[in-house]
Amino acid sequence: MKRFYKRLRVWYYGLRPDHALMVGYAFYVIIVFLLLSLPICWKTNWISPIDNLFIAVSVISTSGLTTVDTADVYNTLGYVIFLVGIQISGLGYMTISSCAILASKGHLSKKRINIGKAVLAMPESFEPVRFLRHIIVFTFTIEIFGALILWQAFTEADVPYPLWTAIFHAVASFCTAGFSTFPNNLEAFTDNTKISLTISILSLLGAIGFIVLDDMVRSIKSKHVRATLTTRIILVATLGAITAGTVLLFFDAAVAELPLRRRLLAAFFHTVSALTTSGFNTFSIAKLSAATVIVVIILMILGASPSGTGGGLKSTTWSAAIATIMSFLRGHEEITFFKYKVPPGRITAAFAAIALYLIAFAAGTYCLLLFDPHPLEDTAFEVASALGTVGLSRGITHDLTFGGKIVIIVMMYIGRIGVVSLALGAVALYKDPAHDPEPIPEKKEDIVL
Repeated sequence: MKRFYKRLRVWYYGLRPDHALMVGYAFYVIIVFLLLSLPICWKTNWISPIDNLFIAVSVISTSGLTTVDTADVYNTLGYVIFLVGIQISGLGYMTISSCAILASKGHLSKKRINIGKAVLAMPESFEPVRFLRHIIVFTFTIEIFGALILWQAFTEADVPYPLWTAIFHAVASFCTAGFSTFPNNLEAFTDNTKISLTISILSLLGAIGFIVLDDMVRSIKSKHVRATLTTRIILVATLGAITAGTVLLFFDAAVAELPLRRRLLAAFFHTVSALTTSGFNTFSIAKLSAATVIVVIILMILGASPSGTGGGLKSTTWSAAIATIMSFLRGHEEITFFKYKVPPGRITAAFAAIALYLIAFAAGTYCLLLFDPHPLEDTAFEVASALGTVGLSRGITHDLTFGGKIVIIVMMYIGRIGVVSLALGAVALYKDPAHDPEPIPEKKEDIVL
């Protein structure tokens, strides 16, 4: 057994980072699947293997889509497995093990660092060991503070087991996984400002990424409060998308029926939920109009930021596309972010990522319609949610056939590892322009796309 483990370890670390990424997440999916298949994790007498597999992929992808009412079929042990799986995947599956090795050996192998960079979309200018340590500190500090606030809020709301509920939702929020211990997610707390805002802030902190958090800490420590270009792009893009989404959702016919405060809170919460890919909802998504559904689909496709816990295209990627379009309309040959020139290789990487993502989205929608002929808007919404690892649904997840479940499982897995990593692995190439910076003659900063 020891010899087999040694050979397996040698084989794994002999893989390219993109292949190691696929294998690593697949391994965790299998572990969670096997654990959830144990009857001691169930409240009911039987859960089909395909449903356990679906939930396992949803946990490791931090999606939150479920084919069964998890609160009714899984017991506390099952939810503990959810929690651990969400935490590992949210941090990046290599982070915890790498930090354990650092604690025991004091250093990491070059191969492990390369895989870590692929998992975390780490900029070349960042020192990997320090960045990994900061990730652990940021994560547990934010989750602890979030859990304390939610503990008080759930206690005031007379929720059973408020501490456990607070811990679970704090971790799920920061890791942008839409799992909840409540049967109807957070619909019972539509008018609870403290819970809605806490969940939203935790989701935003996870989604903007560890690059931004690390950059902020470095700026404060150096007493030179000036964000790097990547951080400014992420913050401006995120704020702009949230503002636009909130305004558009505010005027949805179903949302407009709520009192003004609840209406504004619901519009903001669901914009954040879709954009950060956290997937929580305090309002029935099935009630949204077709026009608003398109808005939410776009937000889910746009997604979070690099080195964050969310999915989707990533803010720097679609921001690069917007910058290119604006430069074209102005007749400028050079593409710039805040007066910084962007190398052509990074623009190529951004448009390639967008094209691959849209191809995967279109293919997933087509395949799901073949197995489950639901309305197009519901089907497209489901695929966008799975590919973006969001977890929001128009209510068709429980009605999926076996084939439909397989399609969504594949979409969630692709969303977790990323369409670019999947494509690079499929063609056996690892030459990602987004991690191959070109010299810029004037101002130079490392931009992550």
